[in-house]
Amino acid sequence: MRMVLLILLLSFNSLLCYADTPALTLAKTYKPGVDVSQYWVSEKLDGVRAYWNGQQLVSRQGNIYPAPAWFTQSFPKQALDGELWLARGQFQSLLSIVRKKQAIDEEWRKIAYYVFDLPTSSQVFTERLTALQFLVVQSESPYLHFVKQYQVADEPALMVALKQVVVDGGEGLMLHRGEAVYHAGRNADLLKLKPYYDAEARVVSYIEGKGKFTGLLGSVLVEMADGKQFKIGSGFSLKQRQNPPAIGAVITYRYHGKTEKGIPRFASFLRIRESVD
Repeated sequence: MRMVLLILLLSFNSLLCYADTPALTLAKTYKPGVDVSQYWVSEKLDGVRAYWNGQQLVSRQGNIYPAPAWFTQSFPKQALDGELWLARGQFQSLLSIVRKKQAIDEEWRKIAYYVFDLPTSSQVFTERLTALQFLVVQSESPYLHFVKQYQVADEPALMVALKQVVVDGGEGLMLHRGEAVYHAGRNADLLKLKPYYDAEARVVSYIEGKGKFTGLLGSVLVEMADGKQFKIGSGFSLKQRQNPPAIGAVITYRYHGKTEKGIPRFASFLRIRESVD
């Protein structure tokens, strides 16, 4: 009897924590030569991707965000694609809020849901934008916002826009092709543009620091998915050098291109990979 009750309890909990995995469109990295005049441009928010299925906010892997009922009560019934966002440079703070199994009202009041697409619409993106703006305005929810979209004439204008976003503390830009229909998977209809690249690698070992970092972390030896190893010694705070990422942890790092041997150039630690899933 106890075993049956345990199974029923686990099944019930799984229903509370999971929903159907949403079929979302994913971005490719922008490369020079793209006709940017065919795209809509918006700021790349450093938030967490969230799919609104008409009833709940769901992560890319199908986990349900514990948003309070008052947060979503005025959201439309139509599916939305967007990001939960706190503020520029506040990704870790946002993550600590949305990962909690029990939502804290005063923390969620700081968050907003910024939407940029209608995943179940058959219209092209330019037409979806008009429909999406109407839904946001009609909802009158103080927590539902439309991601500002604009167009640029050419690549130099795009780079000017990128520079301004970075100066203002933003992460980069997103480009949506105006004539694209919504379809799942990684494709060139959605592009991301940053002033640098980022990737992930697993911590293999530590290298002790020298000089002012004697007795502390100097750098970490990491391994990429292809087996290549390299060191990352910059980007760590003093606290992180005192308590470095655990051996085996996956970290996100920033870099500027690669060497001829495929090793990231000027790699700098960004953060330990934290998954809301």
